Amino acid sequence: MLSRKLSMNSRVRCATVLVVVGFVAAACGGNHGTATPTASTASGPTTTAPAVPKFGTLDSPCGSGSAKGATDKGITDTSITVGYGDDAGYSAAPGLDKEMSDAVKPMIKWCNDQGGINGRKVVGKYYDAQVLQVTQAMTQACNDKVFMLVGQGFVLDANQEQTRIGCKLSTIPGFAVGTAFASGSGMQQPIPNPGDEEALSSAYQVAKLFPDAVKKAAFAYADFPATTETRDKAAAGYPKAGWKFLNCDQHYNIQGESDWKPFATNLKSCGVQAVVWVGSPDPNMENFLNAAKQVGFTPIWATDPNGYTAAFAKWNGQNGGAADKVYVRQTNVPFELADQVPAVKLYMDLVQKSHGTIGLLGEQSASAFLLWATAVKSCGSTVTAKCVLDAAAAQKNWTGGGLHLPTNPGDNTAPKCGMLMKLNGPTWVKVVPTDQLFDCNDTYVVKGVKTAAVTAAKINAQRISTQFGTFTPK
Repeated sequence: MLSRKLSMNSRVRCATVLVVVGFVAAACGGNHGTATPTASTASGPTTTAPAVPKFGTLDSPCGSGSAKGATDKGITDTSITVGYGDDAGYSAAPGLDKEMSDAVKPMIKWCNDQGGINGRKVVGKYYDAQVLQVTQAMTQACNDKVFMLVGQGFVLDANQEQTRIGCKLSTIPGFAVGTAFASGSGMQQPIPNPGDEEALSSAYQVAKLFPDAVKKAAFAYADFPATTETRDKAAAGYPKAGWKFLNCDQHYNIQGESDWKPFATNLKSCGVQAVVWVGSPDPNMENFLNAAKQVGFTPIWATDPNGYTAAFAKWNGQNGGAADKVYVRQTNVPFELADQVPAVKLYMDLVQKSHGTIGLLGEQSASAFLLWATAVKSCGSTVTAKCVLDAAAAQKNWTGGGLHLPTNPGDNTAPKCGMLMKLNGPTWVKVVPTDQLFDCNDTYVVKGVKTAAVTAAKINAQRISTQFGTFTPK
């Protein structure tokens, strides 16, 4: 069990980032690895090879070199310019997903401090999509002719696709929400979240713990395109794990409600014993939980990784354990295990030194940057979008050095592993599994999911969305 309280200020304030997956970490390696002694001759002096910098278990892709050539847009003899961003300027939730950019910035510095990638320094341009300004942000990135977008996360990412595909801008994002983007051309995800597949580890795990409760379930979800799409995927998948849904779903305003008690009362009157929450914990779920407590509604709650925040844990401690029955599907290695998993500790150290915000989505952005940088290094001097995406797709058992469970980016397949966590007052504790880091099972992935978003995305035989056209990176 994990018992140490989270100390970082992590706020994932929109429920759209759900899929994001599960991961496995290996707890070895460190910031700079260990030098390997080599004998130069049988009789000569013993020398020590230079220490190879590492990010957890991953050999650093960064370092000096002699790469040259303007091989693609945004690339010169000495630099590679990339874009990154979030929705931090959204007035309804200031700082939304800020932890993503707060991860990319120190990752760029970490890399440049080692000499860049093959000698080319990385230059980053920041874009704030403010949720509703994603098209404008993407237009600016296209006009700036950045090489690629790396580690970004935009809530309404499907809305960017006509612009992104139109200017042939490739990307390795921190997360993808909309099916049109998650299955779009010119992109690879370190943690795949395809629209036509659903990760169900927590659905099975909660059902095993509470087999009777899940037979009287309902959804509570925000009336918002991204959250509706997520709810539809869950509705298509959860029954596979034994969940049965009553005709009692509650959908609320993404910006909140003046009174949440009617929603809780409706669920209670309907006989609901398990609620699948689709939305952010702060403040919507917190307000819903308080309302449920007031009307005597005490179901089991299941939600996605964005529920795992320090702010939510702190709130629960201050509100009498109102969220003690909330179970969260965990994807990355929890921050409580940082002392055991060097990659997590290094991520936290880098962000803290840059005075940024630490959060689960930040871990994902760090993984995206490392996947991109590893691919760039493999391309040598001739760095092109095609070379980088091909190299990223070829990675197998990718963990970002130990930040998350292994994935195969090129397969665009939802992960079959997961961890279940819950709150106990102000503390996050691990519930499942008890004997290893993540619980993995092939049945935890449902393929061939059919939703309105999948239909609209017009996914072809190669599982690529054609809704806004396609392009082939060069």
